[in-house]
Amino acid sequence: MLKTILLGLILSFAGQAQVTLRAILLEQLHTTHDRKDWFVPSKVAVEGLTPKQASWTDGSGNHSIGQLTAHLVFWNQQQLAKFKGDPVKSNVVNDETFNSFDSASWSATVRQLDDVLNGLEKVVETASDKQLDSWASAIAHISAHNAYHIGQIVYIRKLQGTWDPSKGVK
Repeated sequence: MLKTILLGLILSFAGQAQVTLRAILLEQLHTTHDRKDWFVPSKVAVEGLTPKQASWTDGSGNHSIGQLTAHLVFWNQQQLAKFKGDPVKSNVVNDETFNSFDSASWSATVRQLDDVLNGLEKVVETASDKQLDSWASAIAHISAHNAYHIGQIVYIRKLQGTWDPSKGVK
């Protein structure tokens, strides 16, 4: 199924420079990291926030931007470790991945998100074709998961009045 979808994407790019599975996966990763496209990338979504703004919640039990970012860092690090063949944490309770955020470490959290997303891009750039074939579905899910939470981050910024609509979402 995924290969059929990806083949359809490849064919829709007909006439452009050679499009490969690697190129599509990298495009997905970059558009949720550092390249504006149909939606805001994470780098833009979190830039310029203070620790206080990153900690803000609406008071109804929803996550803060900092918690969402910590969650993204955790799961992207887990996936990167899997791709590299490094050990991963087992028996993780997903809800707990949001709770590692500390406003004092906001700058470090933003840096960790950028670092892990760069790491994922690098591993896709250097992977063998066989590895890409086996990782393609996971990478597509990583990008979708990242996009989902980035949308939440932008929405929270809108609620708190810290979003600049000129950055991509009105």
